[in-house]
Amino acid sequence: MKRLKKTPKFASEDEERKFWAEHDTTEYFDYSKAKKVTFPNLKQTSRMISIRLPESLLANIKVIANQADVPYQSMMKVLLTQKVAEVRRNPKRRLPAA
Repeated sequence: MKRLKKTPKFASEDEERKFWAEHDTTEYFDYSKAKKVTFPNLKQTSRMISIRLPESLLANIKVIANQADVPYQSMMKVLLTQKVAEVRRNPKRRLPAA
């Protein structure tokens, strides 16, 4: 088994950043023992997409958004998030074809 080096103490984030830019982390950490974690408070990255929607659907979304006093694109994210969560909870339920 490979002997791991001791991780140094850093005086600042800049010092740590410079250190890891110049050193191989596999000399300091055993990744075979790593565990998957999530960081729920990190802001998720967004990607701009283009999607064609029937005008009537977009109009209905805008009405719902207006009633909730939020931008329609934010409302679309909320609605998509809710539907995705529903589908993930019931994966065996068949979805209608688009």
